[in-house]
Amino acid sequence: MTGRIVRRLAIGVFVLWGAVTLMFVLLRLAPGDPATLLLGPDASPDEIAALRADLGLDQPALTQYVDYLGHATRLDLGRSFRFGEPAIDVVFSRLQATIELTLTATLIAVVVGLALGMVAGRRPDGRTDRLVSGLTILLQGMPTFWVGIMLVLLFALTWRLLPSSGVGTPQHLVLPAVTLSLPFTAIVARITRTSVAASMGEAYVQTARSKGLSELQVLTGHALRNSLVPVVTIVGLQVGALLGGAVVVENVFAWPGLGSLVVEAVSNRDYAVVQAAVLVIAAIVVVLNLVADLSYSLLDPRIRTAARR
Repeated sequence: MTGRIVRRLAIGVFVLWGAVTLMFVLLRLAPGDPATLLLGPDASPDEIAALRADLGLDQPALTQYVDYLGHATRLDLGRSFRFGEPAIDVVFSRLQATIELTLTATLIAVVVGLALGMVAGRRPDGRTDRLVSGLTILLQGMPTFWVGIMLVLLFALTWRLLPSSGVGTPQHLVLPAVTLSLPFTAIVARITRTSVAASMGEAYVQTARSKGLSELQVLTGHALRNSLVPVVTIVGLQVGALLGGAVVVENVFAWPGLGSLVVEAVSNRDYAVVQAAVLVIAAIVVVLNLVADLSYSLLDPRIRTAARR
């Protein structure tokens, strides 16, 4: 177990380095100059040059990269050009809203997806299975931004049941969380359906039925429990996709999270904020994948036994 943790941590460090490096390169290749954006079009060349020197943008790209990595190892990710404060503080000020949105969307996706998958997998190729399969394909095929706009038109403008944007109450969270969760719900439902359908034909399920257990007890206590490993895997992987999808959802619903912050920072060439946000998101994904990997041994005793050999 210790060896697995060490290997996963080493991979995680490599992933963080790759994410930061890729974002550093892409930002430098993007058109536009932060100094010009900050000072405006009326600034003189001398003023722009002085600001570029103050921000360190006059140095060669390799020098900027090495300097950035050195500071990043000390968690010094620079100062925001726009906000005039440490970039990591700006990111953390928005992180809570994104975590709240992502956790709510994950909870919706897991609960609804597991329920749909169990119902569909209980009787493969039945009417319910075909209905759920069609629904999941529809949910995965609808663009997130379009779903968000449609939900705003229906629930906020037409029926006036929920607010269309902003934060402050649980009602503000409903529409963005549902929008973000729909594709994830479809994925969880399909994975659960496949795993449950395969488990229903196993010998231990037949043994449980022969003991007089109800169909619900067989389904939840035996078939579902032994089907959770692939579900946990996909949940760990999809959290990163949720954080990426939050960029679109947060802008549709004016949700003040990391997604909207990154869009603003990219527009203003605020390199420090973008790089800090990418590093934080990558770290969250690495930690969640590590937790998912370690949870396998708790869900499947065969993995725990193999790890001891």
